[in-house]
Amino acid sequence: MRHFTTTITGLLLAVSATVHAQDNYSAVEEKIRSLAPGAESIAISETPINGILMVQVSGDVVYMTEDGKFLIQGRVVNTETREDLTETAKAEGRRELLSGIETEKQITFSPENPDYELTVFTDIDCGYCRKLHAQVEEYKANGIAIHYMAFPRAGIGSRSYEKAVSVWCADDQQDAMTQAKMGADPDPMQCENPIAEQYQLGMALGVTGTPALLTADGTLIPGYVPPEQLRERLDKMVAAPASE
Repeated sequence: MRHFTTTITGLLLAVSATVHAQDNYSAVEEKIRSLAPGAESIAISETPINGILMVQVSGDVVYMTEDGKFLIQGRVVNTETREDLTETAKAEGRRELLSGIETEKQITFSPENPDYELTVFTDIDCGYCRKLHAQVEEYKANGIAIHYMAFPRAGIGSRSYEKAVSVWCADDQQDAMTQAKMGADPDPMQCENPIAEQYQLGMALGVTGTPALLTADGTLIPGYVPPEQLRERLDKMVAAPASE
C-alpha cells in the first residue's frame, strides 16, 4: 500500500510540474509575442539554469525568466565544458534551415571529391567576398566546396541585388560570378531567380555581413578566412567532438 501511495504521489508531482511548466511557457510566449508581434516562430525550451528558459525567436536566441518578467540577451557558456550553449542552439536552427536548400539554387565551385562543403552568403560588391573568390581555386585545392548564395547587403532591389540576378540568369553562372567578382558589371538580365529568397534566408540564419560561411552542421563562420587557415579550422571542428 505504501508503494502504491508513493507511486501516486510521484505521478501527481510530475503532472503538477508539467502543468507548471506549461503555465511558464504560456507566460513567456505571451510576453515575447507582445515584444515581437511579427515573429514568424517562437520555440521555448529548458536550460541548465534554474528558472531561466531559452527562447528561439525567428532564428535568434534570447533567454527569459519563467514568469516572463525579465529578458536576457547574450551568450550562455558552460564554464566547465566551455560549450557555448547559445551557439549550439543557433547552429541547430541553422542546420534545420539549411537542410531545405536545393543545390540547384546555388552557384557552386567545388573539387571533385570535397572534404568540406560550405554555404557562403556573398555580395557581388563586397571587398572581402571578392578576395575570397579570387582564391576559390585554393579553397578547392584544400578540399573545400563553395556553394554561393546571394546576400546583397543593401537589400532587395539594390544595385548589388540586380547584379546578383544578372549573374544567376547568365548562361555560364560560374564565369559570370567570376567576372562580377573581378569588378566587371554583368550584362543586365532578368529571369526567374532565387535571389530574394536567398537574401531572406540569410536574414533568418542570422547573417549580418558578408562573406558569411556556414558549415553543414550549422556553424556560422563570419568573414573572410584564408584557404589554408579555413582548412585547419574545419579540421579542428571535426576533431573537437572526438577528443572530448
